[in-house]
Amino acid sequence: MQLLKSTAKVGAATITSRVLGFIRDMVTARYFGASGETDAFFLAFKIPNFMRRLFAEGSFSLAFVPVLSEVRATGDARALKDLVDHVAGTLAAILLTLTAVGVLAAPFVVAIFAPGWLIEGRAEFGLSAEMLRITFPYIFLISLTALAGGILNTFDRFLVPALTPVLLNLSMIAAAVLLSARMEIPVMSLAWGVLIAGILQLLVQVPALLKLGLMPRPRWGWRHSGVRKILKLMIPTLIGSSVAQINLLLDTVIATFLISGSVSWLYYSDRLLEFPLGVFGVALSTVILPNLSRKFALQNPQEFSATIDWALRLALIITLPAALGLAVLASPILVTLFQYEAFEMSDVNMSALSLSAYAAGLPAFIAVKVLAPGFYARQDTRTPVKIAITAMVSNMLLNLVFVAALLGIGFNGAHMGLALASSAAAYINAGLLYRMLRRQGAYQPEQGWGRVLLAVAVGGAAMVAVLAWQAADPQQWAAWGASSRGMRLAYLIVLGAVVYSAAMLAGGLRIAHLEKGSS
Repeated sequence: MQLLKSTAKVGAATITSRVLGFIRDMVTARYFGASGETDAFFLAFKIPNFMRRLFAEGSFSLAFVPVLSEVRATGDARALKDLVDHVAGTLAAILLTLTAVGVLAAPFVVAIFAPGWLIEGRAEFGLSAEMLRITFPYIFLISLTALAGGILNTFDRFLVPALTPVLLNLSMIAAAVLLSARMEIPVMSLAWGVLIAGILQLLVQVPALLKLGLMPRPRWGWRHSGVRKILKLMIPTLIGSSVAQINLLLDTVIATFLISGSVSWLYYSDRLLEFPLGVFGVALSTVILPNLSRKFALQNPQEFSATIDWALRLALIITLPAALGLAVLASPILVTLFQYEAFEMSDVNMSALSLSAYAAGLPAFIAVKVLAPGFYARQDTRTPVKIAITAMVSNMLLNLVFVAALLGIGFNGAHMGLALASSAAAYINAGLLYRMLRRQGAYQPEQGWGRVLLAVAVGGAAMVAVLAWQAADPQQWAAWGASSRGMRLAYLIVLGAVVYSAAMLAGGLRIAHLEKGSS
């Protein structure tokens, strides 16, 4: 039950962040639309975001939390503080070097991620490089924030780290509203908003760390045994956690060769996918990693398996309706949130294509976040890396196949093929992780899965039927005002949730089925 409560707490905090994220994107769409300039910013924002997810939320956290949990389990407070200090000092030194290189070599970095702009001599290239010099230091700030968050999560202090992204959204909203009109290139204000957010996100962690008595005093620790263990674990996790991010960046690279606006359409659809993925997938992964790490350290394989089983059931019950809802209501959601002023109806139609394709892979994206900690908690970093590489190669090949096929038939929405490839690769990744956990004996499904699958299938079918019947034509939505769109969309979301829940209850599913294995 404690895991369920912690997941709910993190999920609620993440919902707050995601709602503000939608407001941020609504403001961005209204002020800047989907143009070459917004394409340039989204790339300048995506590069440090890529590195943030790669280093901060990816390889570093996956290696740091299990090692920190292991030291905590010994009860040696001095060793724990010593580890924190040396990790903080080593991480900060590496990040400062990386940041300096990134700022100085900004045009070269943009050339790697947007070769289409360089080859075609488009204005987006120079603008993106200029903004990247402002946004790149974000990786230094947010990685140290992740260090602080990892410490707090290890001690089951989930709320402050979960609320931290709120500051990014508030900062970017304020920058767009207050700074854009004062700048020669208005979209440049968003880059400054990102930098300011990084500073605020780091500072807000300080009070919680002081309360725990674990405020780091940075010390260089390249030879420290704990640091070396984390670095050793990071090498394979770096590859493993980079797969999804490399896939997304590969999408961007290919999109720079497609028609103008493709980068922005993928961005807006990916942002909508990030809502359920962040609210639930990230929350669940954040909560179960330290829990699984403790159960592994205490040599409790039965509870270890039960926790994974519980997480998978909860993931299925929540993500399937979310995926179906995103697909069925793609256009109404985009019209309601973004279709104002600079964001045109054609942008809605194009973004809806990639959103539906991304939604198809949502269950797999979240399943990966549940299954991968089953390896990292046991400090097995090699297996998920091998699987991730297989998925990455599959994604690259599928990108070329799907985009070439859509271009071959003269379809303007070829960017949809990039989203389809990402979804297909996610299923490959999740399937291989599941099979390996079973083969290693780390996970054994418990009884009751048949009832859960039947209830979810019936509930999903009922929800889709009702939403398809009630949703109006997107062109009709565009004729309504913002309040009417919002009220109609809220009504459909509540209606879908009620129908889905009622169908599942009628199928015999109860709350008790979600508590098993969550102690």
